[in-house]
Amino acid sequence: MKAAILEKAGQPLVIDDLTVSKPGPHEVLIRTAACGLCHSDLHFIEGTYPHAMPAVPGHEAAGIVEAVGSEVRTVKVGDAVVTCLSAYCGHCEFCVTGRMALCLGGDTRRAAGDAPRLTRSSDGSTVNQMLNLSAFAEMMLVHEHACVAINPDMPLDRAAVIGCAVTTGAGAVFNACKVTPGETVAVVGCGGVGLATINAARIAGAGRIIAADPMPEKRELAKKLGATDVIDAMDPDAAKQIVELTKGGVDHAIEAVGRPASANLAVATLRRGGTATILGMMPLNEKVGLAAMDLLSGKKLQGAIMGANRFPVDLPRLVDFYMRGLLDLDTIIAERIPLSGINEGFEKMKAGHTARSVIVFDQ
Repeated sequence: MKAAILEKAGQPLVIDDLTVSKPGPHEVLIRTAACGLCHSDLHFIEGTYPHAMPAVPGHEAAGIVEAVGSEVRTVKVGDAVVTCLSAYCGHCEFCVTGRMALCLGGDTRRAAGDAPRLTRSSDGSTVNQMLNLSAFAEMMLVHEHACVAINPDMPLDRAAVIGCAVTTGAGAVFNACKVTPGETVAVVGCGGVGLATINAARIAGAGRIIAADPMPEKRELAKKLGATDVIDAMDPDAAKQIVELTKGGVDHAIEAVGRPASANLAVATLRRGGTATILGMMPLNEKVGLAAMDLLSGKKLQGAIMGANRFPVDLPRLVDFYMRGLLDLDTIIAERIPLSGINEGFEKMKAGHTARSVIVFDQ
C-alpha cells in the first residue's frame, strides 16, 4: 500500500510502499477512504512534539472494514467506520468512570515482542504507527477500540473530519463545557476544531457565539457556521471588545489554536464564574494560568483532550447530526486532495487561510 512517511522531523513527508500486517485477535483492517489534515499532525511533522521515526502520521480518518481479528465484536467486514486516536482499553479507572478520552490505551497497542503493524515493502524494516492509527495510508490496522461503525449512508470524506476536529470541538461544547441554551460562548481560533466548536455551540442553543481569529476568511466561515459576532484575535483590544459585547464576559471561552496568546485571550474574556477550556496543543514548555482575582471571581481553567469524548457513542450521534442537517461539515472542508498532495496541503495549513484539507483515496 502507499503511505506518507515522516522520515525525520522538519522534512516533507515521503510517499512509499508499506506492508501492513494481518489483523490480530482484537484488530481491524480498514481501507482508508479519506483522512483530514490536522494541526496535531503538523506538531509532530515539525518536531514540536516528539515521536519515534520513521512514522506514518494521520489520525482523522474514515474507511471501510476489510478484515477483522478473531475476537472482534464491535465491527464487521463491510462496515463504514470512523477512527479516533483516543483508543480506550475499557477497564482502567478512566474508562470505568466514563472518562474514556483520558485512557492511555496501553492494551490497544501490539506488545513489544509482536510483529510490527507496518513495515517497508522494500526491506521489511519497521515503520512506527503514530497515535494508534497512521491514517495517511491506503490501509489502517487498528485496535477495535480505535474505530466505530457509522451509518453507511454517511459520505466518508465528511465522516473523516468527525474523527478529530469535530469530536474535539463538539465534545468540548457537549461534554467538557456542557453548554446550556442561552449561555455565551467565545471561540478563539477558527480552524477545523474552532469551526466545529462554533457549529456545536449553535446546536446547543448558545445565546451568543463570538469567534476570534486573525484571518478575515475564517471569520466569514465562522459566521456561516453560527457565530453571532466576530473579532480580530490580533486586535490589542480583542478581549475588551468581547467583554463589552457580552456586558461582562462569556460563560465559556474555548481555545482551539494551541498558542499561549490565544489561551490568555480566552481567559481574559471570561465573566465571573466563567470557564476557559483549552483544546489546542500548546508547546510543551508553556503554561497557562489564572490570576488571583480570577480565582476570587470563581473563574475556572480546564483542558479537554479530544473534547472529553466518548467516541463509540458520540461519533454516531455526530453523524446523525450531519444527516439531519444540523452539523455543517461541508463548510469546514476547504478542499479534497490526493495523497500525493499532502505536503502542499500542510503548507496551506501553515498559511492559515483555509479550514480543513481532506485526502481522498481511490476506492
